[in-house]
Amino acid sequence: MKRGETYMSANPTEIRKIGVIGAGLMGHGIAQVFAIRGYSVSIYDAQPEALRSVHERVRKNLDVFLKLEKVTQSQIDGCIGNIELCDRLASVCENSDFIIEAIEENLSSKVKIFKEVEHYTDSSVIISSNTSAISITELSQQLTHKGRFLGTHFWNPPYIIPCVEVIRGKHTGDRTFDAILALMKAVGKKPVKVLKDVPGFLGNRLQHAMWREAVSLVEKGIASPEDVDNVVKYGFGLRLPFLGPLETADLAGLDLSYEVHKYLFPFLQDSSEPSREMKNMIEEGHLGVKTGKGFYEWPQEKINSVISARDRVLLEIIDTILSQKT
Repeated sequence: MKRGETYMSANPTEIRKIGVIGAGLMGHGIAQVFAIRGYSVSIYDAQPEALRSVHERVRKNLDVFLKLEKVTQSQIDGCIGNIELCDRLASVCENSDFIIEAIEENLSSKVKIFKEVEHYTDSSVIISSNTSAISITELSQQLTHKGRFLGTHFWNPPYIIPCVEVIRGKHTGDRTFDAILALMKAVGKKPVKVLKDVPGFLGNRLQHAMWREAVSLVEKGIASPEDVDNVVKYGFGLRLPFLGPLETADLAGLDLSYEVHKYLFPFLQDSSEPSREMKNMIEEGHLGVKTGKGFYEWPQEKINSVISARDRVLLEIIDTILSQKT
């Protein structure tokens, strides 16, 4: 018998009803991923206003797809019709084959809600967390049937970015893991396997290593925020959609890469503490887009323009990359 098999009887073809807990930035987008593919989706949020706005936000997300002729108005209407708004957690749990949690990034809050979810679900229902960094094993600490629990980390915006990190916790069953890998492929995602439960998984460990260095360069007066961003956007970042860092190292030559590492690594930021400058900005109330100011000024018109352009360009890039990858 495979690890955790007793906790997991479903296979991906039997998963047709999806439950989403949390209707915020990620939750409503995750609901959209499944609904546009014809799955029945139930979504719950403790905040009524967040729940009420789900259909409107999904419709707005799909506007860019409509303009690029990637969906029809009929498909948009069908997607909206596939998403049921639930004001009770029990309603989502009792009607789902697979449940994805997407609430605030807080360990105790998540552990508490998973305990409630387990109370309302049959032991064959798979449960996952969209956490971007918290240990999957820790999140399952109060579950009785730990074999049916795993991580599914979508990237923002989840209805556009193909990658989903599928994370195996210490107790995740083999059939649970394999079923969700297959499900993600079925909805057009590019799942990556995270075989060991480490903080930050794969993507955020890589991303935050770059962010740490980027903030440090600004903090030390070496470059402006704009120039740091530009060297990524118009420099090495242009090849990242097609060539990952290890592919790039192979192409450059491992001997050359190794010599650069020997010289450069001692000079890189390696602090285990977050940036002091960022902390000062936060204390001054400058949180980025949500307050209108961070490293940049963010008037509402600019926010709308950047998000719209982001989604359009991402879709074009993804189409190009997926058409060329074998």
